[in-house]
Amino acid sequence: MPPSSLPKSSVPGSPSRGPSAPSAPAGAWQGTLLAGLGVLAFSGSFPATVFAMEGFDPYLVAIGRAVVGAVAALAFLLAARVPLLPPRSQLRSYLVIVAGVVFGFPLLSGLALDAGTSAGHAAVVIGLLPAATAACAVLRAGERPRPLFWLACGLGAVSITVFSLSRGGGRVSGADLLLVGALLAAAAGYTEGARLTRETPGWQVISRALVVAAPLTVPATAVLALTTEVRPGALPLAGFAYAGLVSMFLGFIPWYAGLARGGIARAGQTQLAQPLLTLVWSWLLLGEEVGAATVGAALAVLACVALTQRARS
Repeated sequence: MPPSSLPKSSVPGSPSRGPSAPSAPAGAWQGTLLAGLGVLAFSGSFPATVFAMEGFDPYLVAIGRAVVGAVAALAFLLAARVPLLPPRSQLRSYLVIVAGVVFGFPLLSGLALDAGTSAGHAAVVIGLLPAATAACAVLRAGERPRPLFWLACGLGAVSITVFSLSRGGGRVSGADLLLVGALLAAAAGYTEGARLTRETPGWQVISRALVVAAPLTVPATAVLALTTEVRPGALPLAGFAYAGLVSMFLGFIPWYAGLARGGIARAGQTQLAQPLLTLVWSWLLLGEEVGAATVGAALAVLACVALTQRARS
């Protein structure tokens, strides 16, 4: 899930290169539709990871997906004839993005899924990501939101804790701790991405982050491919390709184009549907049972996150 920050310049699919998005109703609806396509793409990440790990080592899936995304990102940057590397003054922010989005979130969430937690369970926990990202942005930018913002964040955290305890027999499992780590890693990475998209189109931010990470991800992927058991099949390869191409890169294109056309306040609200969409994919593709408690927790998190977005704005 990418950061909710509107870039000043255009992204693929945006209507102009000016600093502001169109205000016409048609443009707003188009933006909402594009943002929804981005959310739809990201909602399949956990089921795709589960499929990929049926044939590949969790570490290989987590790091190798960045290599797949980097190949696509490199092609886009070359086609657009823009610099492949970021300015040196922004390198620190890109390293935070790499640590959080390229390594931290995929690795920790993949290990949580490998530990036995379901994709639906993971979706509920990670559903708090927009609120966590907003909290990081508040701390990073020095904003002072209303007390309602922090109350909603706290209620969301309580909802996740109660849900995890109810599913873990009164204890928080190691998989839940991994998911919390993934949540915090992604929030930090998305916050830096949000800051950079004030000056650079969002698709270029994620592209350059993948290129910056390539000197680490490419050799690591090669070593893991040679030293771990690989059982390629149709479903594992499809899941691996989805995680690399869609979750790591392509999903960002309609998402940022949607924010550019429709505005954050309108188009960004589509992100709230991601946990519920993941629950649907987990039921359809993985055959996971989605009980009333899981749906209830997802709805509670959705309500808390929606409240944080309204309180912060």
